[in-house]
Amino acid sequence: MVEPIQGEAGAVVPDDGYLKKVRALCSQYNVLFIADEVQTGLGRTGKLLAIHYEDVRPDIVILGKALSGGLYPISAVLADDEVMGTLVPGTHGSTYGGNPLACKLAMTALDVILEENMIENAYKMGEIFRSELRSRLSPDIVPVVRGKGLLNAIVLDKSILEVYDVCIKMKDAGLVTKPISNNIIRLSPALNITEQELREGLDIIINTINTMAAKKT
Repeated sequence: MVEPIQGEAGAVVPDDGYLKKVRALCSQYNVLFIADEVQTGLGRTGKLLAIHYEDVRPDIVILGKALSGGLYPISAVLADDEVMGTLVPGTHGSTYGGNPLACKLAMTALDVILEENMIENAYKMGEIFRSELRSRLSPDIVPVVRGKGLLNAIVLDKSILEVYDVCIKMKDAGLVTKPISNNIIRLSPALNITEQELREGLDIIINTINTMAAKKT
């Protein structure tokens, strides 16, 4: 089981070719390749699924979170007949599985994601986002900016800045961010964010970090 991009670890992107090698090893040793796309799936990374960046096909894909647009709990497990066919009647059940309202919301959420071009927007905004952060923040203060689409993270030099203090200052300036560990901030804007909104957020991030770092040096 693999997250194509590790979300809770701080948007850790694997090296190019990693997922292809995972697919090859799983095929070689007859091991199921399961892609956990609960956080990365449905446009978050600028592709419908993050595995599409390497054009690999897992045996099982797991979806959740954005599947209902945040309105109702639902998750899904997708697989070919070869895998799903191992479950015969009576071997698997779920008290809340197949909820009609949840399923309808999921279908509508998928329609909205596609019809409103949220995937393309996530890719475009993500490119701007990372480019601006890398060009306007000193690598001495923020040595790493990483991510795909609108799943991103910055790594702070913890000898200069304390991650929780930075996040509180950003909140006070109007931007909610998520601290990960003691030196990583995860940044995951909405998929329908406009460029103007993105740049407003960028200004808060960059001004906050630069101002706080200047006081430390």
